[in-house]
Amino acid sequence: MSAAVSTRERADLLSASRSELRALLQAGHPLSADELAGWTYRGTSLGLPGWVDRLAWKTFAKAFLADEQGVRGWNVRVEQDRAELTPQLRRGAPITFGHFRVVPAAGPDLPRGALLLDYGQGANARLDPLSCVRDPLVALAPGDPTRLLGWSYLSLGGLRLGTPSYFLLERAEPVSYVPS
Repeated sequence: MSAAVSTRERADLLSASRSELRALLQAGHPLSADELAGWTYRGTSLGLPGWVDRLAWKTFAKAFLADEQGVRGWNVRVEQDRAELTPQLRRGAPITFGHFRVVPAAGPDLPRGALLLDYGQGANARLDPLSCVRDPLVALAPGDPTRLLGWSYLSLGGLRLGTPSYFLLERAEPVSYVPS
């Protein structure tokens, strides 16, 4: 199964302006949390200036897993500039961070039928700054949970502060590591 976005589509997304990415997000298609469960997605940062990508990272992974409360997930640091999805390791285990719960997105200006990666409900440290991050997520094509578009905003005291950070998620492989 090839879940990768075609080279042309990838190039279009990588070069898209933030307003174009916002329009794609709003025009995105609904998906269910169950369609994500059990999969690791390759992530590519979109919409940020090049210098930010160089300071942080351009690629990452997000893993999704069903549990008794629904679907949860986490981010995985990966080696940059590699074709394969290779996690960075610490003491022999993948470096994970930014845990979240997958819930329905609700609120003004959020795409209809979107999911929300809610880091405030994740298993993060009490004062972890990522706890205020929220990521609405949509499918790029109807009925296709293998290519997703997301956007990050901050939820602070009832205010929603948008960021310029968008991302592409491509289904890569089944979840192979679950952090404790």
